[in-house]
Amino acid sequence: MAKKEIILFENETLRKVSHKVEKFNLRLWLLLRDMADTMYEAEGVGLAAPQIGILRRVVVIDVDDENGLIELINPEIIHVEGEQAGPEGCLSKPGRQGFVRRPNKVTVRAQDRHGKWFELTGEGLLARAFCHEIDHLDGKLYIDVEDHEILPEDEEEA
Repeated sequence: MAKKEIILFENETLRKVSHKVEKFNLRLWLLLRDMADTMYEAEGVGLAAPQIGILRRVVVIDVDDENGLIELINPEIIHVEGEQAGPEGCLSKPGRQGFVRRPNKVTVRAQDRHGKWFELTGEGLLARAFCHEIDHLDGKLYIDVEDHEILPEDEEEA
């Protein structure tokens, strides 16, 4: 297991646009493995490479559904439908959430670890995760989404 440090909202790296992946090699595969390990260790449902300080268009997502671990390289959203609104958190801002509006159904086009293009459609939490993680690749955080509201911090019970 190769857990990486997740950088926090204050880090300017999260505001930069990530670069397209051009080489589909062992280095990319190791990055995907490290990102998945890091996401699972942090008990998240998604992680984008910029969150571990790497400005590459790479995302891993696992919303605990029939899809299992999803690896997206150079992803782009190609279709959206409907609307959902609800709480959304981020591994780069632990303990905080915002109330964010997102599409309810999202189709992405991306490459797999071998460079082969594919499309995948998700609804509900998976659609939200697609949007959230792809936003990270463009230097955008959930607090930047037009219709968001920061929720109060959860108070720990003594």
